[in-house]
Amino acid sequence: MIQNDTLHLAQEFLRRMGSGTEPAEIAKLFSEHLEWNIAGDTGILPWIGQKSGRAAVTDFVNDSRTMIERISFDVHDILAGDDRAVILGSLASKLKRTGKIIKTDFAIVLTVANAEIVRFQMLEDSFAVSQAARS
Repeated sequence: MIQNDTLHLAQEFLRRMGSGTEPAEIAKLFSEHLEWNIAGDTGILPWIGQKSGRAAVTDFVNDSRTMIERISFDVHDILAGDDRAVILGSLASKLKRTGKIIKTDFAIVLTVANAEIVRFQMLEDSFAVSQAARS
């Protein structure tokens, strides 16, 4: 895959996530054999941890839309190479159950092969996210 295709795939992922696109349509950007990893306190929020397959994406979209009210999601930069894109930004979200606010910088690393995302990794202040999710 070439750099422009990788960049376009990252941009399309962000567009679909931000526009309220159906989870199944977002998941079509990902491999059926996707490796999903958001490091953090597993057992608190369902999308944190290691998962596999497209269901990780649809579950993430459904669960996050149910559990979190987005306050802001700012992309500062997208860096793309031939097989990897890194999305750098910051976000603020309100957990609906607790009313607590999460503010964190993030990096999303998308690994691409055969015109689809084969690995999703998100790096954020997972301690703050876990603390806000606790009642």
